[in-house]
Amino acid sequence: MEGATRFWWVRHAPVDAAPGEIVGVLDRPCRAMDAAAVSALRHVLPPDAAAVTSGLARCRATADALGFSQAVTEPGLREQDFGAWQGRTWADLPFSETGDFWEAPATARPPGGESFADQVARVRACIERLAEARAGHDVVAVVHAGTIRAALALAMGLEADPAPALCFGVEPLSLTRVDLVAEGAAVHLVNWRPRP
Repeated sequence: MEGATRFWWVRHAPVDAAPGEIVGVLDRPCRAMDAAAVSALRHVLPPDAAAVTSGLARCRATADALGFSQAVTEPGLREQDFGAWQGRTWADLPFSETGDFWEAPATARPPGGESFADQVARVRACIERLAEARAGHDVVAVVHAGTIRAALALAMGLEADPAPALCFGVEPLSLTRVDLVAEGAAVHLVNWRPRP
């Protein structure tokens, strides 16, 4: 697409967390990275792209490993804030606390946190600013699964009801590519992992 701003959305490497733990915006480091997977991903990313991260350690470390050590911190791209649930596991949370969330996962807010719809609005503002500043160029964004789902919701025009975007799987060290033009968006890849 001529004149497109190409967003290369990369999910950070696996996080050092307990199984089922809700990490959200906690600043947890990555586990040891799969060097072959990092190398394969590095080779498909445009080396001259502007690079951004959420600023959390797991994203900064992944950006560094991918050769984007000068990535700029964009706090608007952070993961969904799960408030009081962060650091706990889903299994430890009683249904009496999570029932509203499971009934309306895009709009319910965890105690002290934000909804996915809140995250979508936050990510939208950041994408619009980056697209204007980098019009016609590449942007590599090393971010979180929720952030990538928010970008997909926006690309598909789901801002009013972003719930369907929660269905997308977004694995660690995967690539999702969305091109933005004045007329809208084109989704080229979702949750793609190049072979080492």
